[in-house]
Parts: sequence; structure tokens; C-alpha cells
Amino acid sequence: MRDLRYRPKKNAGAMYRGVPVITVLLLLSAARNVRGQEQLSFESFISRYSHQKQELAREYWQMALESVPVAPVPVPVTASDAVSDTALVNSLTTAYRERLLSDLAELRRLHAKSVEAEHILRQESLHWHSFLDDIQDVPRLGDVYLKALGIVKKYEPLLKKQERKAAGLEKQIENLRVNASLDQVSANFTVQDWIVIIVYLIFTTILGAVLAGKQTSIKDFFLGGRKLPWPAVCGSIMATELSAATFLIAPAIVFSKGGDMTYLQLAAGTILARFIIGYFFVPAYYKHEIYSPYDYMGNQLGPRVKNITSILFMIGGVLAQGARIYIAAKALQVITGTDINTSIIIIGAVSIGWTIMGGITTVIWTDAIQFVLFSIGAVAALIFIANAVDGGIITVIKEAIAAGKFRLINVNFNLKDAYLLWCGLFATSFLTLGSHGTDQLMAQRMFTCKNQDDARKAITWSSSVLIMTFVLLMVGAAMYVYYKYIPFTAPEQVIVNADSMKVFAVYIVDVMPPFLSGLLMAAIFATAISTADSILAALSQTTISIFYRPFIKSDGSEKHYVMASRIIVFFWGIFLTGFAIFCHIIAQRFGDLIQFALAMAAYTYGALLGTFLMAFLPTRKNDTGLMWSVPLSLLIVFALNWHQPVTQLIVLAFCLILIVQAVRHFRTEPLKIAYVGIGVSLVLVVSMAVVGVTAEGDPVYINLAWPWHYPVGTIMTFVLGYLVGERKE
Repeated sequence: MRDLRYRPKKNAGAMYRGVPVITVLLLLSAARNVRGQEQLSFESFISRYSHQKQELAREYWQMALESVPVAPVPVPVTASDAVSDTALVNSLTTAYRERLLSDLAELRRLHAKSVEAEHILRQESLHWHSFLDDIQDVPRLGDVYLKALGIVKKYEPLLKKQERKAAGLEKQIENLRVNASLDQVSANFTVQDWIVIIVYLIFTTILGAVLAGKQTSIKDFFLGGRKLPWPAVCGSIMATELSAATFLIAPAIVFSKGGDMTYLQLAAGTILARFIIGYFFVPAYYKHEIYSPYDYMGNQLGPRVKNITSILFMIGGVLAQGARIYIAAKALQVITGTDINTSIIIIGAVSIGWTIMGGITTVIWTDAIQFVLFSIGAVAALIFIANAVDGGIITVIKEAIAAGKFRLINVNFNLKDAYLLWCGLFATSFLTLGSHGTDQLMAQRMFTCKNQDDARKAITWSSSVLIMTFVLLMVGAAMYVYYKYIPFTAPEQVIVNADSMKVFAVYIVDVMPPFLSGLLMAAIFATAISTADSILAALSQTTISIFYRPFIKSDGSEKHYVMASRIIVFFWGIFLTGFAIFCHIIAQRFGDLIQFALAMAAYTYGALLGTFLMAFLPTRKNDTGLMWSVPLSLLIVFALNWHQPVTQLIVLAFCLILIVQAVRHFRTEPLKIAYVGIGVSLVLVVSMAVVGVTAEGDPVYINLAWPWHYPVGTIMTFVLGYLVGERKE
């Protein structure tokens, strides 16, 4: 096995940039966070009572102390502590090593003090609870019991506050270690690598502008004049689908402990769905010159349906694509050494510029170029890693099989597990029908083809993207074998322990030689831009269609609408960038970031697909039922994801509004009120029904893996929309 890590001979004195100032602020903040907690002394509490009650209460207090043994103070650790501070600092070439070690030592001292304070509070709380249990049936201590009850209630907020303090200090320690490690690793991204990225950006920008031509009309800006070749459209679909989430996290899924290739099971449903879209959805769309699926739904069901579905797309587009931008930015941290917000802003700025430059034509051509780039990059990465392993690809396959990395089929019936065969056969069909058939992000590409035959070819041939997904999973298996024999360096270990999805980016930067590492990071950059510029073009078109033209300027020239579209792209770009920054908080609820990215889309895809089916199938119903079924579809997905008291109150409030509106609207139709009531009841059960208790005593609610959210949302929208809808004349 050959250690191929590239070590450039360069001055790394600039690493650990700005840390002295940052760490001073962190330490001052940490010191404030561990100020002494006010103790609730038993003696001061009991001193107000008579001598006889004091003696009796002390006896029970002593019993409480004896019944709750004193547990040892837990040893505080952080997620990346497999590498000691000393080992990490010794592996760094920064000029601030001693300062870093000193800062870490001080933060750990404060953290240990905070953990100890939390432990003491917890022990005291247990003593008071035991004391209460013992005296609750002692008549002579009835007034003592009531006062002690108030003391017990004080401990809950004190404990939560102290837990937050300890967690905050733990995060500060980890951030300091990870940032120093990122600085060390990013130093290995050479000038040659940056030149590759810069040349790629310049080349793609110029080529995209040339291929886009002059945008003289709104049809040119949003439909590319309906003259784009289907292979370019197909490449654009695949580039948008194979986002940074797949490019980075597919290898990490296989590489991680217990990881395998069960992710590929989800492919079965997506292939079937593409053929359904190509042979059924596309002909319906091409009957008229429309700009979006929402135009089609509006033509079939009424203008307010167009507005509702367009707004749904906007919400879902920002949620899903903001998540993907966030994921790509995490990888760029490895080469830039900057914080994630800076990386997100870089992606957002480039994407806004490309979209403004040439509309959907630029988006499609640059996407197609990007797909070629990251296909070459993924194959090159697999070849390089396999060659680094003694015995090559044969050894990789043998060892990966022995480690269970080639496990492909999972047929259990645990509905909380996303990577199941049943999800692939059924649930992901709904996902792809929604994403590729009713989401403007993908559907807009099909509208740029010359005719419906070309559009069908573009969508069906996009199934070949699964080949690239398999290649990326193979990269993960190869990395597993490589790192089995060539251990991580201390900085690499710290980064991967803190965030395992960065393992591929770390390998690219720290192991691969110049130029090849630049090519692969340019590929990751490409996936991020492909994600962002695609959604910006779609959001702009939708905004022009449902807001700008009807309410602001209904008689503008083509030139005016093109200029307005560019301005709208800019503002949507700012908003999307802001949401991507916020994604750091939301992402913490998901097991891996692929699940996070796909789960975000589930909020609206079910409602969009259910509405499309109402328009497409011969239901002969109008849009009345959708006024209740669409909100309930959103609510049931929301309820499946969030079970906190605040979110349950939100669900309850909206359900009450919907049932009141149903009563007002269907006064003479009690059966329709009953249908709405059943839908509301289902949402409330999902939100609030407790189906078990954890070992810690926390309630367990109804929960399903994210792929099932798509059929659940679709069925709620279609069935309730049909039952409550009125027959068309």
C-alpha cells in the first residue's frame, strides 16, 4: 500500500488565520458561561420550620441521600477527541501551535468545570425528587412537601441552562480543533489546483455565454427558444440531479462504519418514474406552448391552482436546493479553510452571475459541461485510489466485499429505514414523478427541447446518471480499503470524526496530486453551481408568471421582461444564499446529509404531484378540494418530521383553521366536512400520538423514513382533493 499524500513544500505560517483574536473572544465567552450556579441548600430551605419538623425532615433527607448513590463526574469529550490535543498540535505546521494548545487547555478546563456543575445539579435534583417521594405521605410534613415541590421545579430550567453551557463549550473546543485541522489540510491545495478551478470557471462562463446567444425574448430566456439539443438537456438534468449531496456523500456512505451500497436500491423507482414522465407527462405538456407544469395544472383546474402550485414549487425549491448548496459549501471548506458561510456566499455569487448572463440556455449548456467534468473526475478518482492499493481494483473489490461494503439489498420492513428495497420500488417512484415531472427545476429543461420526442429522450436517458452514482459508491469502497492500511493523519482524523461527509474532500486535497485534486474540487464546485443556477432560473420564471406579469407589468415588452427576470434572479439568489446558511441548524436532525437534502423536498413534492394527478387523470373534479388537501399534505409531512410542543401547537392551530373553514364552506354538505375532519384527524394523530417511550423516558411519536413522505403527501392531496372537490360542469 502506497501513501500517496501530496506534501507541498510551502510556508504554512499563515495557517490558523486570525485564531488569536477569535480564541480570546471564545475564552471570554466561555468564562462567562461557567459562573457558579446558585445552590438550593437543604439547610437554608428547612431552617424556616420548627425544630421538630427540621429533625424529621433531616431524617428523610438523609434517606434520600442514601437512596441516590453519588455517581462519578463524567469525563467530558468532544466528537473529534479520538486524536488528543497534543497529537493534533504536534502534527500542525502553524506558527501558533503553542497558543492553540494553551487555548484548548483553557477551554477544556472551563468545559470540565461546566460538566461538573451540571453533574452536581443533576445529583441535587435527584436527591430532592427522592426526598419528595419519601415525604408525600407524611402528614406532619405536608407544608414542607409543598415548598419542596417548588424547589424541584426550579431545577429543570437550571439543568437545561447548564446543559446548554456545557454543549456550547464542547462545540467551541471542536470548532477550534476542526478549524486548525482545516487550515492544515487546505494548505495542501496548491496554486496549480486553484489555477484549474479558475480556468474552469472562466472557460465555462465564456462558453456558456457563447452558446446562450442573445436573449431577445422571454421565450429565449426561459425556454431557450425551444431549440436546444436533447443530449445537452439530458446532461443538464443529470448534472442537477447528481448534486454535491451525491458527489460527496455517496462515497462517505460506503466508507463509514457499517456503510454499504443499499443506497442504490432507491434507483428502481426512479427509472420507472422517468419512463412514466416521458411517455405520459411530456405529451400532455407539449400540447400547448407552456412555460411550466403549473401552467398546465392551471389550464386544467383553474388559475388559482397555477398560483398555489407555483408557490409550492418556490417553497420546495428553496428548501431542497438550499440544502444542496449547504452540502457543497461544507466540501469547499476543505480547500478554502474558510467558514461555511463564506463558502456558501462564493457559490451563490457565481450562480447568480451565470443565470443572469443567459437564462435557461446558459444554465443547460454549463450544466452539461459540468456533468462531463464531474463524470471524468469521479472516474479519475476511482482509478487513482484503486492504483494506490496493492493489487488494484481486484483487491478493493475483495476487501470491500469482506467488509460488507457491497451489500445491495435490504428487505426488512422497518419503515424508519430509508435504504430499503420497498422504498426503491414504491416510495422513490413518487419522489421522481414529483421532482422530474412536476417541479419546474427539472421540467423546465424538457420544455426547451425541439419537440416531445426529444424531451422524452432527455428524461428517459437521464436514467444513466445511476452509473455515476455507482462509480461514486465504488470510490467510497476504495477509500475504505486505502485508509485501512494508510491511517488518517491527525488533522484528517479530526475533520472526518467531526463530519464524516468530508472524507472524500479530505482525500482529494490531502492525497491526490496537483491538477487532479483541482479537477475534482472543480467538479464539486460544478455540482454546487449547477444546483444553484438551475433553481434560480426556475424561481425567476415562476415569479414572472404568477406575480410580476399579473400584478406589476402586464403590457411590458419582451426586452422589459428579460431585464425584470434578471433582477428577480438576483433577489432570489440573495434569499437562497441566506437559507443555505440557515441550513446548518436544520441539518442536525438527519442521519446523513443526503437524507437531509431529499427530505427537504418532501414538504411540497407530494402536494405538487397530487395536484398534477387531479389535473391529468379524468377525475372530472374542480380545484375546490385542493384548498384543504394541499395544506393538509404539507402539514402531515411537517408533522412526521417535527414533534416538539411548539410545532405541535402550530399543527393544531392550522388544523383548527381548516376545519372551521370547511364548516363555513360546506354547511349543506356534511359528508365533505367529515372528509376534511378525517384528514385533520390523521394529521393530528401523526403529530401528537405517542406510540412508545425511549429508555430515557422520552415519548416516541409516529415517524417514517423520508422516502415515504412523498407517497403520503401525494395520497393526502389526491384522495382528499377528489373527495371534497366538486364535479366540473
